[in-house]
Amino acid sequence: MQIRVNGMKLAQIYKNLRKDLREIERELEESVQADHQDLSRSAAHLLEAGGKRMRPVFVLLAGQFGRYDVERLKRVAAPLELIHMATLVHDDVIDDAATRRGRATVKAKWDNRVAMYTGDFILARSLDIVTQIQSPEAHRVLSNAIYQMCKGEIEQIRDFYDPDQSVLRYLHRIKRKTALLMSVSCELGALVSDADPSVVRKLRLYGYYVGMAFQITDDLLDLTGDQTNLGKPAGSDLRQGNVTLPVIEVLKRGPEEDRERIIRYLHSRGQDGSLSDIIERVRRSRGIPCAQELADRYLNKALTVLEDLPQGEAKESLRSIAHFVAHRSY
Repeated sequence: MQIRVNGMKLAQIYKNLRKDLREIERELEESVQADHQDLSRSAAHLLEAGGKRMRPVFVLLAGQFGRYDVERLKRVAAPLELIHMATLVHDDVIDDAATRRGRATVKAKWDNRVAMYTGDFILARSLDIVTQIQSPEAHRVLSNAIYQMCKGEIEQIRDFYDPDQSVLRYLHRIKRKTALLMSVSCELGALVSDADPSVVRKLRLYGYYVGMAFQITDDLLDLTGDQTNLGKPAGSDLRQGNVTLPVIEVLKRGPEEDRERIIRYLHSRGQDGSLSDIIERVRRSRGIPCAQELADRYLNKALTVLEDLPQGEAKESLRSIAHFVAHRSY
């Protein structure tokens, strides 16, 4: 991660947090161990695939706005990352995905049944760790987030292959599916560090705006990126029936021929039409710049919220992460 944003390399942020991130990584490694060999192997398989660990980074940075204590923070950061991991395992079953981050998914390496129980096991471990935090408010925030995320996943399944979707419906879906957990990461990091309530609220908003920009950008990359960078085939969303913002824009305002081809493809559940042809049509459309403009608007909202936070390295790091999230290429 050598991208330079706002005068700071993202890698430098991770370097500054390296010691505490290692603590969280150890917590994650210990948490996926079980006295059942298959569960341990399948859970460790996903953990070994790595990832940006953005949620733990948000927790640690938010904690710097209060009384920083890595022992408390890791008992929030590790569960949040585990919840994220559990949703990935379940998503791969629903999407019938063979690869993630360039590696075989749990469902591909084992089967759907092992994958589902692995996700359940990881979720259970997250809840076990977070019980060490004696904060009813933290537990309320986390349990509500899990509930809302489940709603987002159900809504995505409901909307598969449906060409009649509004931008608002899409935004509600990605809020629950992605932005909420990033928002909660910022909120809980500040909350368990006894930060000022106004700071907690602003960090929650920052996480929400960054999470929205992150998912819109992710959906853009799925259509404009390549398999080498993405770790999965381009166009995976549309192949699975997931209609994202650039496609919605074409369906609402694109040329008639483009709309008709996409509708036929969706109504036939991918059997009528060429996916590569549709992707190319979306790439040439106004859907791509429209989605990018919306991602930029969320980025600007996140940066505006940051202006009211106390000055310091944590604030600068959050600003740099926001820029990276909205303008990344992988």
